[in-house]
Amino acid sequence: MAAQKQPAKGAKKGKWKLYDKSGDKVSRKNKSCPKCGSGVFMAKHANRWYCGQCHMTEFSKQQ
Repeated sequence: MAAQKQPAKGAKKGKWKLYDKSGDKVSRKNKSCPKCGSGVFMAKHANRWYCGQCHMTEFSKQQ
């Protein structure tokens, strides 16, 4: 078996990529699912927002 790569020092790990810290405040980068509540993030794709838990999809407007 191949050895797994170790993350670089100071690199963000999975769930911390979804938050933004400025001063003493922490804010979310992605929006939360309206069906599931504030604890579930929606994934942003090129033309839609998608919830992996309830499979809800919101399409964005094309300009």
